[in-house]
Amino acid sequence: MRVLLDTHVWLWLQASPERISPAALELLLDPSTERFLSVASAWEIAIKFAIGKLPLPEPPALYVPSRMSTSVTRPLPISLHHALAVGELPPHHSDPFDRLLVVQARGEKLPIMTADPQLGAYDVELLAP
Repeated sequence: MRVLLDTHVWLWLQASPERISPAALELLLDPSTERFLSVASAWEIAIKFAIGKLPLPEPPALYVPSRMSTSVTRPLPISLHHALAVGELPPHHSDPFDRLLVVQARGEKLPIMTADPQLGAYDVELLAP
């Protein structure tokens, strides 16, 4: 299975896996599962760290790549198509990072693992963490 992780789910996987249900954790830890983290999530992490809203044990430039490597999570680049498709979404959600995850998930045919129920308003498959 292939799955796009919402930023908070990826962070939970790194530091608070107990926040993830046993079934979701089993899926995420299955070696056959391909985990993806959007570049938008890395951007969100960097911004929240810089403004003091996200404490991390080291700067995001070190934390994100090292944890992606240890958790065998692949980066999902942002394409021009992804960026432009955000403008075509209905305004169900105002968070620009989440809107980008929606278009990436749709374009790449990936379910999103998220605890954000607002994303359910879009035509995208959601997996509960």
